This record gives sequence, C-alpha cells and structure tokens, in this order.
Amino acid sequence: MLGLDLINSGTRTSFAIDGEAPILRERDTVTAETANTPVKRLYFCVQMMYLKNDDPRYRTQYLGLIRDLRAGLPGAGEQIDAVNTHVASGALYKALKEIGHMMKREQELQAA
Repeated sequence: MLGLDLINSGTRTSFAIDGEAPILRERDTVTAETANTPVKRLYFCVQMMYLKNDDPRYRTQYLGLIRDLRAGLPGAGEQIDAVNTHVASGALYKALKEIGHMMKREQELQAA
C-alpha cells in the first residue's frame, strides 16, 4: 500500500509505478454510498478486494452478489462467468474492468 494520495493538479501528468501496488483513478471508483445497484455493489466488493488485498474478507459477500446477479440478470451469464474467472485467478483489476462494462449496460437498461 502506498499510504498516500496522488492528486492531479488538472494538467496532464504521467506517473511511473514500480511494483504491484493497487491503484485506481477516482473516476473508476465506487463508494459505499454510490453502490446503489446490484452491479455497482459487485464492483464495490471487488474494488475492496483489490485495494485492501484481502479476498477472504470479502469472499462471502462476493459469492452472494454473484448468486443474486445470476438470478436477477440471466442474460449476463457470460459476463458474470468472466468476472468470476478473473477473481478466481487473482486478476481483480480485469474483473473490475469487466464489471465496468456491466455497469454501463445496467445504466442503459435503466434509462430505457
């Protein structure tokens, strides 16, 4: 864990990170308060697994969210499987990207 915040001053900046520190841009985060849909709750859970590097702590919650999504979004089976594969292999950042695609789809469905 870095133990610090990187704050962009508004101009384009490049960072070189050496190591395996979990990093997310602010725009790619979901807070407990904004995790107000099933897919956002899954994103928040996996985000916490990623940032805290503590899969076991969130495992039960994760499995419940996956079960609920399978029941509530039967058409998203392939995406849910992809998320599950990434999580099982420890590729949590890839899982977050996949869930991000699901969040966009969820927004489209809510807008329709």
